[in-house]
Amino acid sequence: MGLTIGVDIGGTKIAAGVVDEEGNILSTHKVPTPGTPEGIVDAIASAVEGARAGHDIVGVGIGAAGYVNRQRSEVYFAPNIHWRNEPLKEKVEARTGLPVVVENDANAAAWGEYKFGAGAGHRNVICITLGTGLGGGIIIGNKLRRGHFGVAAEFGHIRMVPDGLLCGCGSQGCWEQYASGRALVRYAKQRANATPENAETLLSLGDGTPDGIEGKHISMAARQGDRVAVDSYRELARWVGAGLADLASLFDPSAFIIGGGLSDEGELVLGPIRKSYKRWLVGSNWRPVAEVLAAQLGNKAGLVGAADLAREPDPVM
Repeated sequence: MGLTIGVDIGGTKIAAGVVDEEGNILSTHKVPTPGTPEGIVDAIASAVEGARAGHDIVGVGIGAAGYVNRQRSEVYFAPNIHWRNEPLKEKVEARTGLPVVVENDANAAAWGEYKFGAGAGHRNVICITLGTGLGGGIIIGNKLRRGHFGVAAEFGHIRMVPDGLLCGCGSQGCWEQYASGRALVRYAKQRANATPENAETLLSLGDGTPDGIEGKHISMAARQGDRVAVDSYRELARWVGAGLADLASLFDPSAFIIGGGLSDEGELVLGPIRKSYKRWLVGSNWRPVAEVLAAQLGNKAGLVGAADLAREPDPVM
């Protein structure tokens, strides 16, 4: 199929990269993320043009944080960009002259990990991205499953707690309110406020107050044995593992791949998640238990996955 370009739309920059059929990134081009929806379309086209120089490109895949239709052409809803029924495929094709597909960014990252990262040897995997929020992707039978309308795998908005914490989506008790980077910081602040004597290391890394705690402080303090930091990771893992157990009941994958910024902490996060997952998995002592694996591609997963999905046939049957 030849070379394709993957596009990753970030909060501060838009990255485009030329990717070969083995998942190798051959060249990249980055531009600042503008503040307007139409400006972002122009910036995507600019990044694509910068990356394609000197390469024969057959298609472009764009990873967008939002609900993307089944035809991979329109963004129904992207809260951070304020796209509403945005015909992104049509607009970028008009500016670049290249075939374009649009994918949900978490789906793109999931596909990248499945195809070129931690998913090697698996046919059925569920990918979870633990970052500021919680996203994911479903690969069953070697196929990315988008759902009938294209908006499957919005795992972060499964309601875990009836009438629970208010979520940015407008609902209450969503999984990402309990299993995400934001949740981890909240746990640490609450615990440090209640028992500051157990958070001396953690508090010393910030401004000395619970309000000054940031995610990077929790990681550093946990590695030094700070009780509040360690307990905060355990609380996060409890919620992640419980959610994985529910997903196992739905999809029965051979592996869960954990990506996103929190996965960079390795066994500090993954060890407790595995324990929690097995604790909550129904019949875990008498059934096969899916592996819980660390993602391998880091922040390249979305770009590589989007580029590779540009080679995949149209999923609409």
